[in-house]
Amino acid sequence: MAGLHSASVGIWVGAGGRDERAEQNGIAHFLEHMAFKGTARRSALQIAEVIEDVGGYINAYTSRDTTAYYARVLAADVPLALDVLADIVLNPSFDGREIEVERGVILSEIGQALDTPDDVIFDWLQEAAYPDQAMGRTILGPAERVESFSRADLAAFVAEHYGPGRMIVAAAGAVDHDALVRQAEQLFGHLSPLASAPREPARWQGTEARRVKRLEQAHFALGFEGPGYMDPDFYAAQIWTSALGGGMSSRLFQKIREERGLCYSIFAQSGFHDDTGMVTIYAGTSGDQVADLAHLTIDEIRRSAEDLSEPEIARAKAQLRAGLLMGLESPSAQAERMARALAIWGRVPDAAEVAERIEAVSAAEVRAHAARIIAAARPALALYGPVRRAPARDVLAQRLAA
Repeated sequence: MAGLHSASVGIWVGAGGRDERAEQNGIAHFLEHMAFKGTARRSALQIAEVIEDVGGYINAYTSRDTTAYYARVLAADVPLALDVLADIVLNPSFDGREIEVERGVILSEIGQALDTPDDVIFDWLQEAAYPDQAMGRTILGPAERVESFSRADLAAFVAEHYGPGRMIVAAAGAVDHDALVRQAEQLFGHLSPLASAPREPARWQGTEARRVKRLEQAHFALGFEGPGYMDPDFYAAQIWTSALGGGMSSRLFQKIREERGLCYSIFAQSGFHDDTGMVTIYAGTSGDQVADLAHLTIDEIRRSAEDLSEPEIARAKAQLRAGLLMGLESPSAQAERMARALAIWGRVPDAAEVAERIEAVSAAEVRAHAARIIAAARPALALYGPVRRAPARDVLAQRLAA
């Protein structure tokens, strides 16, 4: 990326929450934490210091499909960053004392999530959508599992999932590509290829999770099964979701917040996997208004299949194109995009190709996609707080199908 003095470099591993067996739930996230707790060459403090001594930062995250380790540094320090990342991914020491320390940290993280309603409700929605399967389990895992993980458990997960064929190195910004490739060959070239591990197919069920609690707000999350990355509806789904609840001009925001004043925050977003996806609608409101909000949300979804207009769709397309191009200006977002694209499609489509595909979607295709969502009428519903008056999931499904 010309003109930049810094770069983002990372290692994306194709192993996340979906790759855990039930008894392993939370181990991918635990492993992400342990990567920073020391290697054969560096202590936990040295890992932090060696990056921060040059003004950079290092971090990681775990999703259902991926665990990513990444750093942002100045151009001259890209080799150092990749060396540290390779060290923590390939050579974690799993020191027994550090495991116990980090176990406490993760248990605190779980407690913090449970105390954050507009965070935990998405875990409950995921579970309601995909009950009793890997796709529906939380990333953090239940406390009882986290309390039981051993050094052998962590090492076994690494042996099963970390290796060539399931790892991608990506970098963007002030990067010397050829030098990066040579260094990657030196750091990873000795590893034996790792076969792809089969994943449990996602099975959408669409159930309800309702937890009544004395809170200031009633938290409402509604989910519908959407397309996966490889589905022909991939772009239509994004356009529809953006028009429905992607910004201040969207239907849900205008109707439910601006016209009726039923909430402060309401939005819709799309999430994708290789074999499934989810459209999520979230709002926070009062216990007295949650029923009206739920009914109006369903009504707007139904209307969108009938009269979503050309200007609304054009606006949604513009938002998607702008988001794509703005992301290309960030080395971190650029590296993330490349890694994800390579993992999904085996190549990185350029921005012009993606923009063209977005533009090629017709209004009729977007409305048809909405109609298919409605015809299935299998929403998942998660409610938290003063939600006794909220309509049941089956009631909303019937209203959607009416």
